[in-house]
Amino acid sequence: MNSPEQPLPTFDEVLLCTPQTTEEQVGLFLRRCLIPCPGGDKIYTMLYADELSYDVSCRAEELFQRLQCYNSSYRLIILCNCERENSYLPSAFSHCKVHMIPQRSRAEMQQYLQHHFRVAQPSSSAAAVFKEHMCVGIVSSKRAGMGK
Repeated sequence: MNSPEQPLPTFDEVLLCTPQTTEEQVGLFLRRCLIPCPGGDKIYTMLYADELSYDVSCRAEELFQRLQCYNSSYRLIILCNCERENSYLPSAFSHCKVHMIPQRSRAEMQQYLQHHFRVAQPSSSAAAVFKEHMCVGIVSSKRAGMGK
């Protein structure tokens, strides 16, 4: 986010974990992160790693320990819900924990995201329904089931 021209993460750099995330999915992700390849300046991120099942978390830690010797300059971020920091994977990596404080203001982050999510030629796309022709949007309500 140092420059508006820096791209957003690509699909292979992010793993959104759920209780249904498989050992194979985590394994493929860790291999992309830890096995050196050309253009290896990517930053890999596991989101909600605390949601992984116990078995998948154990296997992920074992695989990480085996593969990290191949690449000493990997860049891996594991984000977890602070209320579930005692689940297996966050506990296993607790020695690496860093409390993150955003370095940019909320307005700067919003401007960066707007730059990347704005549809260039708003024609008859779904972006026409979102503010300022954005290709993504968040619809929320304080009351459940109100037609979202």
